Amino acid sequence: MTERPTPDLAILDTRVYRGANIWSYDKAIHLVVDLGSLEDFPTNTIPGFTDNILQMLPGLREHSCSRGKRGGFVERLNEGTWLGHVAEHAALALQQVVGHDIRRGKTRQVRGQKGHYNVIFGYADEQVGLAAARLAVRLVNHLVQADPEFDWDDELERFILRAERTAFGPSTQAILDEAVSRDIPWIRLNQHSLVQLGQGVHAKRIRATMTSNTSAIAVDIASDKDLTTRLLGAAGLPVPKQDTVRSADQAVRAAERIGYPVVIKPLDGNHGRGVCLDLQNEQEVREAFPIAEEQSRRGVIVVESLIIGKDYRCLIIDGKVAAIAERVPASVTGDGTRTVEQLVDTANADPRRGVGHEKVLTRIKVDDAAIELVREQGFAMTDVPPDGQMVKLALTGNMSTGGISIDRTFEAHPENVEIAEEAARMVGLDIAGIDFICPDITEPVRETGGAICEINAAPGFRMHTHPTIGEPQFIAKPVVDMLFPPGATSRIPIVAVTGTNGKTTTSRMISHIFKGMGRKVGMTSTDGVVIDERLLIRSDASGPRSARMVLQNPRVDFAVFEVARGGILREGLGYERNDVAVVLNVQPDHLGLGGIDTVEQLADVKAVLVEAVPRDGHAVLNADDPLVRDMRRRCSGSVVWFSMEEPGTETRDMIDAHCRRGGKALVLNPSERGEMIVVKHGPREMQLAWTHLLPATFGGKARMNVQNTLAAAAAAFAAGAPLHDIRQGLRTFSTNYYLSPGRLNEVDVNGVNVIVDYCHNAPGMKMLGDFVDRIGDSMSGTHDLARPSRIGIIATAGDRRDEDMRELGSIAAQHFDVLIVREDVSLRGRERGEVAGFVIEGVRRAMAEGSRCKQVEEVLDEIEAVRHAMARTNRGDLLVLCVDKHQQVMAELESFGHQAQAGSGVNPDAPAADPDYDPPVSDS
Repeated sequence: MTERPTPDLAILDTRVYRGANIWSYDKAIHLVVDLGSLEDFPTNTIPGFTDNILQMLPGLREHSCSRGKRGGFVERLNEGTWLGHVAEHAALALQQVVGHDIRRGKTRQVRGQKGHYNVIFGYADEQVGLAAARLAVRLVNHLVQADPEFDWDDELERFILRAERTAFGPSTQAILDEAVSRDIPWIRLNQHSLVQLGQGVHAKRIRATMTSNTSAIAVDIASDKDLTTRLLGAAGLPVPKQDTVRSADQAVRAAERIGYPVVIKPLDGNHGRGVCLDLQNEQEVREAFPIAEEQSRRGVIVVESLIIGKDYRCLIIDGKVAAIAERVPASVTGDGTRTVEQLVDTANADPRRGVGHEKVLTRIKVDDAAIELVREQGFAMTDVPPDGQMVKLALTGNMSTGGISIDRTFEAHPENVEIAEEAARMVGLDIAGIDFICPDITEPVRETGGAICEINAAPGFRMHTHPTIGEPQFIAKPVVDMLFPPGATSRIPIVAVTGTNGKTTTSRMISHIFKGMGRKVGMTSTDGVVIDERLLIRSDASGPRSARMVLQNPRVDFAVFEVARGGILREGLGYERNDVAVVLNVQPDHLGLGGIDTVEQLADVKAVLVEAVPRDGHAVLNADDPLVRDMRRRCSGSVVWFSMEEPGTETRDMIDAHCRRGGKALVLNPSERGEMIVVKHGPREMQLAWTHLLPATFGGKARMNVQNTLAAAAAAFAAGAPLHDIRQGLRTFSTNYYLSPGRLNEVDVNGVNVIVDYCHNAPGMKMLGDFVDRIGDSMSGTHDLARPSRIGIIATAGDRRDEDMRELGSIAAQHFDVLIVREDVSLRGRERGEVAGFVIEGVRRAMAEGSRCKQVEEVLDEIEAVRHAMARTNRGDLLVLCVDKHQQVMAELESFGHQAQAGSGVNPDAPAADPDYDPPVSDS
C-alpha cells in the first residue's frame, strides 16, 4: 500500500448520452476514471477530506445516495467510499449550485480493470454537466493534496458564470418546464434560446417568448416605436405625443413642439437601454441624445411627452391579459447610518439577486449613469441618506437593470385590461408586453391620465413568474395552450428496430406499410435518412443524430428508426422513448468493441430500446431467440411476440398462454397449401398472408425475410395499422433495387442469376447460405451440360474479431462452390489484405473438412472482384455478391449490357461502369 495518497484521479474517457442508454433511462454523462494510487485510499483514510468537501459543497449533505435518506452520502463518506463515487456526487452538487436539480447517478467498477470506474450522472445542460465533471475531478484531487494554483472560490464563480452563459433564460425555462409537465418533448436547436417543442409535423419553435405563431411583421411594427404609436393612436388608444429625429438639434425642436418635460429613447431599443426620462430643458435633451443614439441600431431617436405615473407591464398572450406587474426602478432606502454605496452592497447581497438572469432579481449595477442620477438627487455615493429617504439608481423599472416587480394582475381596471388587449391586437403580436404609464392601474387611464408608452415583442416573463412582491403568475400555461391546445398531439409515433441482422429490411418493410397508408414517413437506416420517399443523406444513419434529424423535420408524421449498437454505446438513443421497439435477434457480432465482449452484454445494449417503451407502448420480440425472449422483463408496456416455430413447440405453447391472457403475437401456421402468417390477439386468430405469395420471401425460400416480415407486420399491428393495410404493404414490398437497395436484390445478367446482398457477419451468412441452398436446389437441372455453380463474393468489416472473420469464411464454404474474398474500402484499423487473409483461413479450414467449396480466390477490390466473378460464370449459374458499395456494384452489373429481370429496378440504359452512378432510390 502507498504510504500517502497522491492526486491521481484522472478522466480517461467521456461520453455524453442524449437519450436512453445502457446506464440510465434518461440522458447522462459517462466518465471512465482512473483512481491510480487513490484506489487504496477511501475517504475515511484521508485526513480532513469529508469536512473539507462538505464545507465547499454543503449541498452534499442533502444527498441520500444508496441509503435512501437525507445525509446518506455523508454516512458513506465517513464510513469510507472511493473517490470515483465522490466525483459523481460532486458533479451533481455543482449542477445543483446553478439550479439544475439533478439527482441521478451511479459509479461502477470497470470489469477486470483495477482502479478504473464508470462514473455516470444526469445533466440538464450538456456543457454545464461536462464542466461540472472536470471541476469535480479537480476538486477531489485538490482535497487529496492541496494545489496552490487551485482557488476554489474563483473556480466556482467561473463555473457559475459559464452555466449562466449556456443556461436558458427564465422565460424559456418557464415554457420548457410547462411543456415537460405535459409530456411535450423538446429539442434545443442552438446554444441560445431557440427550442423545438413537439416532434415532426407537430413541432413548434420558440425563441425566448417568440413562437412559431409570432408574426414577423408584428415584430417589425413593435420594434418601430413611431409606427406603433401612430397605429395605436389611429385606433383611439391613449398614447403620448411623439416625434422621431436623427440629430440633437432635431430633438430639441421636437421637444419644444411637444412641450417639456420629455422622454428620449432609441426607436429600436429594448430592455430600457438608452431611455432618458424627465428631460426639462434643451441642455438635458442634448446631453441625453448621445445616450439614446448609442443604443439605437438605425440612429433614429424618439422624442415623446413624459407621462407621469407608475410603470406597469401588461403581458398579453393569445389576445388575453395573462399578468400585470408594477415595475419599480432600482433604488435603495436610507437608514441614517450607511452610505449609498454600502446600501447598494447590502441590496446586492440579497441571495435572490444574481448576475443577469441567473436568479429572480438582478444585481444593481452602479455605472456612470447611476452615479449621475444619485448626484441629481443631491447625494454622492459616499453620502449617508436620511432614514427613509429613497435614492433611485435607475430611471426605468426594468428588472435587467436591478429593478423589482409587484404583481398587480387582479387589481387592474377592466377598461385598462381591454385597452392592453386591443393594443396587442392592433400590432398583431401573439405574445406582447404592453408598457402602461399611469397614476394607478386600478383606475381607468382615460380618466386619470396615462398612456401606452411602448409595445414589446418577446417580453420577459421573470417579473411575472418571480415577482418581488405578490403572487407568481403561471404564465407559461397560456403560451403552451396556444401552441398545443388541450387534446392536441405533440409527438409522432416512433418505431425503433434493432437486432444483429435484418434491421434495414425490417425498417423498410414497416416504412413501406405506413407509406401505403398515406403517412409521411421519416426513416433512418445504414443507407441514409429518407423523408417521405426522398433520400436526403446517404451514409450510415443508424445513430441518434439521424433520429433527431427526422424528429426535427416538419413533414414527418411517422418515424421508423434502425438502431445499431454503436450509436447506443456512443450517445444513447437520441430521443426520449419509442412507441414500438422491435428486437429481431442477438447474435455474436461486433464483440470486443466498446467494452462489449459477450453476447449477453450485447443483448443488454439492444434491450435499451425495450426499456424505452412507455406503458402504453409495445415491444415486438422474437420468441425464438432466448436472449430476446428474456427482454420481456424489461418492458414497461405490452409485449408482442413473433415466432417461426411450428405449433406444439415450447415456444408456441408460451405464445398461446400469452394470448390467452389477452396478449398479441404473429406466428406461422403450416398447411398443405403453405405457411400462413396468423395474427393472434387474445382468443382471436386472423389470417394475414401466405408467405410464399409475398415477393420479399422469394416464394418462402428466403427464411430471413419471412422472419423480417413477421417482425414488420407485428410492429405495424402494434402501431395501430389495420390488417388490410399491413397485408397490402407486404404484398407490394419486394427486394428490388427501388424498395430495398443492397438487400437481397435479384438481377439477371446475361443468363446468370445474381443476388446482391449486404451480408457481413457469420450469423447473416448462415441465413444467406440457407437461402442459397434453397434457391440452388430449385435450379437443379436447369443447366444443359452440368449442374449450376454457386459462386460467392464475401467480405467482412475490419473491426470484427479474428475468429469471427474465420467463422464467416467457414460458414460460407458450406454453401458455395467457389468463393472470392474481397475487402471493404474502409479497413477499420486493419492492414490491406489482413481481413481477407483471416476469411480465407476459415474457408480453407472448412475445405479441409470436406465442405462444398472447392476453390477460394482473393481479389481485394470490390469492382475487380465483381468483374472476375462475372468472367467465370456460365448461363444458369448463381452468383451471390456480398457488397459494400452497392451503387457502384449495380452500375458495374449494368455495364455488361444485359437487361435485369423484370421488376429488378436496374435500368438497362444506364451509363456503363461509372463508379459514381447511383441508381434511383425511392424507398424509405
